[in-house]
Amino acid sequence: MSHIAENRRARYEYSIEEQFEAGMVLEGWEVKAIRAGQVQLTDGYVLIRDGELFLIGCRINALRAASTHVSPEPDRTKKLLVHKAQMRRLIGKVEQKGFTLVPLNLHYKGGRVKAEIALAKGKAQHDKRNTEKQRDWEREKGRLMRHKVSGPKA
Repeated sequence: MSHIAENRRARYEYSIEEQFEAGMVLEGWEVKAIRAGQVQLTDGYVLIRDGELFLIGCRINALRAASTHVSPEPDRTKKLLVHKAQMRRLIGKVEQKGFTLVPLNLHYKGGRVKAEIALAKGKAQHDKRNTEKQRDWEREKGRLMRHKVSGPKA
């Protein structure tokens, strides 16, 4: 499984409860652009409409060579494909318990582009600060351990 694009902000803004893998309905020019790395997931979110999941805000910039005969739309809404049982479960949780669906990353699986989506709850400001403090501490701890292992030079 090789990553294409990652939504790093999602883990900072939300506390992740569960993760799911979903297929994506893409057009040919979009697949070519994704393979060339022309995709941005930062502002993306998942919306439930008529019992189906849609990825909104995922920007795929068209390649000039691959999209000469079509009129590409970079911010096109993409349909996500999940099993019906999973879909019912997700819809139930989002509607009842204040959860939201956010895209975490895009990756290849068996030559196909898949989206990893998460059932998440928004973090309060103090939770975000705690996340930052924890990340800074982990970084500092790593520095201290490297310094200690190499030891002072005589």
